[in-house]
Amino acid sequence: MIPDLGKYASAVLSSYAISLVLLAGLIALSLWRGAKIRRQLEEVESRRKSDG
Repeated sequence: MIPDLGKYASAVLSSYAISLVLLAGLIALSLWRGAKIRRQLEEVESRRKSDG
């Protein structure tokens, strides 16, 4: 059930859309950054193990 938003429908729906896009961007950025840090950590650990 979608409420009748009247003349504010476009403003409300565009606000929801912008919020969802920003949220998706933050999630994607967090996942990308986490993967990058994980790769760097694995590289440091492998160097540490090979050094003795």
